[in-house]
Amino acid sequence: MPKAIDIPVPDLAGRLALVTGASDGIGLNIAARLARAGAEVLMPVRDPAKGEAAARRIRERVPDARLDVRTLDLASLASVAAFADELLREGRPLHIHINNAGVMTPPTRQVTEDGFELQFATNHLGHFALTARLLPLLRAGAARVTTQVSVAAARNAVHWDDLGWEQRYHAQKSYASSKIATGLFGLELHRRATAEDWGIRSNLSHPGISPTNLLAAQPGIGRPRDTTAVRVIRGLSRRGILAGTPESAALTAVYAATSPEAEGGHLYGPSGPFHLGGAPAEQKMYAPLRSAEDGRRIWELSERLVGVRFPGMEEHRNENRR
Repeated sequence: MPKAIDIPVPDLAGRLALVTGASDGIGLNIAARLARAGAEVLMPVRDPAKGEAAARRIRERVPDARLDVRTLDLASLASVAAFADELLREGRPLHIHINNAGVMTPPTRQVTEDGFELQFATNHLGHFALTARLLPLLRAGAARVTTQVSVAAARNAVHWDDLGWEQRYHAQKSYASSKIATGLFGLELHRRATAEDWGIRSNLSHPGISPTNLLAAQPGIGRPRDTTAVRVIRGLSRRGILAGTPESAALTAVYAATSPEAEGGHLYGPSGPFHLGGAPAEQKMYAPLRSAEDGRRIWELSERLVGVRFPGMEEHRNENRR
């Protein structure tokens, strides 16, 4: 059996946290750990019934958890806009924002209602649009923004010439491309927030590997049975070999989003062998994420694709003059 791992988390009473993908797996455990530290946690989920079931599971572990299940489909820009507008109307500052939700390796290419390849849309564009729309609340809360990447982002590259994978779909490379894109965004967000004095910090985390439902049977994306990979990961996790558990894998994002030692513009992940499991620690930045020019490129491209812009330097200066 793997040894249970935990980390110290600051008192988060009075803090509002948003965790995407909190209805299952790593996201559920991120939400639970933040709630245990006293945060109120927003849980925007695609399936409200699944979200409420996840909230009940968290309350079994944290009886006084303050949880708020909302509806959000990151694969739909209309859903992202509706959810963000709801929060903006409420006007509550956001203190922690964790871009965690994702979809992994549908066996065949799938397209969203907006015409984007599913993995690129869910893993990157949805989070980009959500963060852009919520920027006023993030600035009001001097927020930590943590974006979850993957060990898959350590290799391959953004598929610049065919972001939609229309020519020759490759499930794993498409996944890696989407995770590199969102990682580049998270780092560019920190650069721009620092340069334009938005008062927020942005960093990256990755969970290593653990037995979650990302690679399990998901008929909705065309995967009728568990993959061989998830069966192997479950076996390794049960024996405490290399792989983490969903609970331990959640801690890297929690650390990146809450620890006084976690800095903006850095990557955090498990500290065990090959960085696949273990307690959180700072990691060497993955090579595909190091280019500031690629960060600028994905930022500007994403603004055009989702139709939402972050304020530029001149707009920020004009706002300060008013």
